Amino acid sequence: MSYIGNQPAESYASFEKQVFTIVNSQTAYTLTHAVTNENDIRLVVNNVVQEPGSGKAYTAANTTLTLSAALVNGTDEMYCVYLGRALQTVNPPAASVGNSQTAPTIITGQTAETSIATDDTILIHDTSASALRKMTRANFVSGIGGVNSPRILACMNNYHTITANTATKVPFNRVDINTGGTWDSSNYRWTPGTAGTYVISWQVFGDAGAANNLRIIEGTIKISGTAAMTAFIDFRDYHGRSSTISNSIITELTDSNYIELFATIYDTTGNPDLGGGSSGGERFKTYISSYKIIT
Repeated sequence: MSYIGNQPAESYASFEKQVFTIVNSQTAYTLTHAVTNENDIRLVVNNVVQEPGSGKAYTAANTTLTLSAALVNGTDEMYCVYLGRALQTVNPPAASVGNSQTAPTIITGQTAETSIATDDTILIHDTSASALRKMTRANFVSGIGGVNSPRILACMNNYHTITANTATKVPFNRVDINTGGTWDSSNYRWTPGTAGTYVISWQVFGDAGAANNLRIIEGTIKISGTAAMTAFIDFRDYHGRSSTISNSIITELTDSNYIELFATIYDTTGNPDLGGGSSGGERFKTYISSYKIIT
């Protein structure tokens, strides 16, 4: 016969069945599903289909099945089939479902997730096995790109007096971050240990010790002893006392390169200081940081 709409997939449907436990002298049994009347089920006793209706073998309404005569436990068997409840109990054959059998909105029509839990799974295609696989978000993310490690953040937790007009290696005595690399506290240098592209940032706070003494603050990043970047600020026109200078660079490093920061404070008299502190933002008056760029 013809249908309006999609052809029912009858070969993949069956009707739900309920097997009853016989109770001696009992004529009323409880149905798993409510029915309108006895015509909604097919009752089979001892492999014989029973006739429904009042004055016949059985009647049914809502969830109650009523027999016209009681059965005997251990001798009789009884089950019913729900004619109005078709269930998909048979799987289609392998590789029998293609693009034409699925709706184009099978994915786009679903609710879009705004966040993904670590143990949520995503669907991927394994090209080596020509098969679909599922993978947790945690494993999926760990296989993408890389991590911005090694990385370092070193600073000073006090003021340190240096010789005026002389380039001095900054004596960082506090290391807040040292992930994957090696910080040498005896030489105040950092070796990342992994080749790659790195961002190096730094800041120097210089105090000439007295008003009008400060002339120039200069900072130089050295990579394995060779100057890679120098920046300075000039106060000769207005003679201050203290200030900061900062800069950053992107550069390639080998696994054996090491990074150092040198500072020079030019003043007219006295011994200037590099600034730092023991807590809060004070300790970041003078600092150096670096991290590997994910490529």
